[in-house]
Amino acid sequence: MKYLAALCVIVLAATAALAAEDTPPPWAYPVAPPAAKPAAPAPPLDPEPKRVPGSDVALTLAQIRDIGRGPPDWHPNDHPPMPEVVAKGRAGGVLACGYCHLPNGLGRPENSGIAGLPVEYIVQQVRDFREGKRRSSVPAMGPPANMAKLAAVTNDEEVRIAAQYFASLPRQKWIRVVESASVPKTRVAGSMFVIEDTAAVEPIGVRIVEVPEDRARTDLRDSKSGFVAYVPPGSIKKGEAYVKTGGGKGAACTVCHGHDLRGLGPMPHLAGRSPSYIVRSLWDLQHGSRAGAWAPLMAESVAGLSVEDMVNIAAYAASLDP
Repeated sequence: MKYLAALCVIVLAATAALAAEDTPPPWAYPVAPPAAKPAAPAPPLDPEPKRVPGSDVALTLAQIRDIGRGPPDWHPNDHPPMPEVVAKGRAGGVLACGYCHLPNGLGRPENSGIAGLPVEYIVQQVRDFREGKRRSSVPAMGPPANMAKLAAVTNDEEVRIAAQYFASLPRQKWIRVVESASVPKTRVAGSMFVIEDTAAVEPIGVRIVEVPEDRARTDLRDSKSGFVAYVPPGSIKKGEAYVKTGGGKGAACTVCHGHDLRGLGPMPHLAGRSPSYIVRSLWDLQHGSRAGAWAPLMAESVAGLSVEDMVNIAAYAASLDP
């Protein structure tokens, strides 16, 4: 009887662990919890023009938050002229690509950094969204859902024009990766995590905590203010070993993504990209939420990954120079 009880405990524990692995990690899919009570009316926007370091541009909050106006371009000399679809979008629901992905294409944790990706890869991903072959494992997460709606109303010509623009942009160091056993407490604001209280800390556990380096500049959508990603101690070294060998669970990541993870042919680079995004991609591929043209190539490699494996892989990849 005693042995039967012990066996039951083991089975229940294993079942709980398996169930946990079937639940998308909430730290990778930022979704704000429902409000406990109706939100108070928003105060009027500050009408005073805002500025960011290293820029002569002045914009009001109303201009910065006007998605229909296009992205706030604080540093227009840092990139080629943006095509119309990137800078302003188009009537009919096509929002400016540069608003979410930024004029320099480096993006934010809630979407994707697409600077320097192969043209055909970008085109294919938009096509996958349009055809319902790419979606988020967490439907409530806004940016992927918005991308699917946007892809549905774009045409092939403007997608290729945007892809050519972003592919031409240089990759830049955008994310600082820090190994730490404890991290500041965070909350979801919009579609990303932000530090709630710099004085309050908590164990990192098996997760990645990616937040703005400078919240104020990020809120102004400053394309020169990047992010910091806290990762568990030892995760970078573990990730390097997995990336180079496959950890006995699949092919080494370097086979398709290059020995330095800077991409190979139409395969995207992983070096220096948002680790939150990398984990979402791995999870979505593993659970069938991404089933586009190249997804089958990843199927075997991601099938046996645990969340900890994903954390380690993403930590190592993000720590590399792009």
